[in-house]
Amino acid sequence: MAIDLTPEQRELGRQNYRRTVEAMSVNRRDFLKGTAAGAGAVAVISAAAYYGYQSVNGKPVKAALIGGGDEGGVLVGEHNPDFLQFIAVCDIRPSNMRRIFDGDPAAIALRKGFKKIYGNEANNIKKYTDYKAMLRDNKDIEAVVIAVPLHLHAPIAIDVMNIGAERKKPIHVLCEKLMAWNVKQCKQMIKTAKETGSILSIGHQRHYSLLYAHAADVIHAGILGDIRHIRALWHRNNTWDFINDPTKGELVKSIVQPKYRDGWFNPVYAEDYEALKDHIKDYHYDSVEQLIRWRLYTKTGGGLMAELGSHQLDACSIFLGKKHPLAVTGVGGKYFYGPNRNDRDAEDHVFVTYEFPGPNFPADPNDLVVVTYSSISTNQFENYGECVMGSRGTMLVEREQEVMLYTEKDPNKKVAGDPKSMAVTVTSTAGGKPALESSSTWGPGGGGAPTAAGGAPAIAGAGGPISRGYREEMEDFAYCVRLWEAKQGYAKKDGKYEQRLPRCHGEVAMADAIVALTANLAMKKRERIEFKPGWFDAEKMNDLPDGETVPTVPVA
Repeated sequence: MAIDLTPEQRELGRQNYRRTVEAMSVNRRDFLKGTAAGAGAVAVISAAAYYGYQSVNGKPVKAALIGGGDEGGVLVGEHNPDFLQFIAVCDIRPSNMRRIFDGDPAAIALRKGFKKIYGNEANNIKKYTDYKAMLRDNKDIEAVVIAVPLHLHAPIAIDVMNIGAERKKPIHVLCEKLMAWNVKQCKQMIKTAKETGSILSIGHQRHYSLLYAHAADVIHAGILGDIRHIRALWHRNNTWDFINDPTKGELVKSIVQPKYRDGWFNPVYAEDYEALKDHIKDYHYDSVEQLIRWRLYTKTGGGLMAELGSHQLDACSIFLGKKHPLAVTGVGGKYFYGPNRNDRDAEDHVFVTYEFPGPNFPADPNDLVVVTYSSISTNQFENYGECVMGSRGTMLVEREQEVMLYTEKDPNKKVAGDPKSMAVTVTSTAGGKPALESSSTWGPGGGGAPTAAGGAPAIAGAGGPISRGYREEMEDFAYCVRLWEAKQGYAKKDGKYEQRLPRCHGEVAMADAIVALTANLAMKKRERIEFKPGWFDAEKMNDLPDGETVPTVPVA
């Protein structure tokens, strides 16, 4: 994200972050725990221990997948069969069904497919095109993972939970983000979960990313000082010409095919078209291309804020202590695409500004943190990520893979050099709080970040492969299912749920949806919109943002 950092300065930022976390881990049990695993190394705490879940003791949750497309493929590729065991899958597209078993040759490390994970046992996974039939045929299904287009999240999740109630044994739901197409649907999903005694979890995987957890711990400790601005972005360049891969099949000539290489404006091949064309209305779509390119349409998707921005506003909210924003303004539009150029309903560029409450708000009404977010489709010069700017330091989180930390230069101290090239250590202030202390200019790190025993990264974000949280969110979901007592359900004690719920359960995820969807309203209306507390209250079914439109698929 920082466009003027040299390779040496980037390595220094990684080392600064590593040393900061190491220094804090000595006295704070919230950080990495344990004894050194080797010379200069720090033992790493497992994600399970950090997030507080355990093994399911050889009793994996029997699960079904609804939706075998891109996100379904990622979830299958990242899941741990010791926690979740898929026994059935439902998808209406032949190409998706084939890919969910065989894997995606273009991204095999990410979307491995059932055969890679289960071997010959993958042949036992049953295939369906009707999810209701799948659930009624397989009474042993305990949980469902939903990875379908956005407008179907609520209808399918509610159907699944109600079918569980009919059979008097809950079916628990892990649904991909964004939670739902509008806020009303989010509240209906939460209401159904409570009525049926089903766990409802939503796949904002940053809630299970150790990289973001450790970065948030540094921020919450006050290391960066007074934070007034977070800059987040996710830029892509979709202006390159589309070149068809003939090995994927025959393109349908009666449908407008892509002009540009664009993951949202997918080519339509004859295999899927022939299978779907006579049944498309049954699936709540106007056309086959709307089904395949659902992210482009207002009726079926939520645009860039739902698909990309929701991830990063979730991260910013985590950094700020999961506080709800106060207001949002934004500008967005279809500035590049148009007729015969991958046309769409959705914006191709969005620029939004949020006002979050600072630590002394509302006593001090001027105590605000401004978060800006941009997503564009015509330039990919910078890595996607978040830049947290404080009065004593700056933290960069890039690509969900690494964290860099830099100090501000203290004018009262005679320290030579550019702050981007200064090594930092952690000291204590008079009040006992940790603070950054810069030293003279320091060259690149000696050999990179240390590793724990077995070669695993000692600190998330300090080097080596980093989990994005998918695996951990599914493991914890399964653990919650194994602990769950349906009769106790969502009972509370002292205002807190008595039973263990996933970190991104319905009410947490609804807040993330409100943040993204209200930005869409602000861009549409071209006005500043203030968030109202009632929107975030799941019990207030009709307290909704003004201008929220009717769901495209009705739910009870």
